[in-house]
Amino acid sequence: MFEQYISQIDDKWRDALIELMHTIEENLPAGFEKTMQYNMISYVVPLETYPPGYHVTPNTPLPFISIAAQKRHLSLYHMGIYTDEQLLTWFQQAYAQTVPTKLNMGKSCIRWTSTKHIPFDLIAELCSKITVNEWIGLYEGTIRR
Repeated sequence: MFEQYISQIDDKWRDALIELMHTIEENLPAGFEKTMQYNMISYVVPLETYPPGYHVTPNTPLPFISIAAQKRHLSLYHMGIYTDEQLLTWFQQAYAQTVPTKLNMGKSCIRWTSTKHIPFDLIAELCSKITVNEWIGLYEGTIRR
């Protein structure tokens, strides 16, 4: 399933997406599971670990990080920077010190319109900062069931 997704990606994004995928996998704390979710490669908290799952879509594993190649950009969605203001501030400051181009970011989405300045080491550090249990705690602190 991942190979099929990767094979359909435009050549200009493919190598960088694969490197992002490897960076995430090498640095993400144990307990997250790789899957396809919302037509993206995603790293989630499996239902076996967190049975309530994602409140927006019942019976769906809790999303944490997703990566995708869009038509005009490569994107990384990190739900931790969406819910943890201190983590967001750290990331924005570290990005500004590391990357010569301006951060292109939405609430949880980091976008690169060129693969030239993707800070893989910074992404590795970002991925390592939240464990599964910490993510569940942050998530539960932001939703009302």
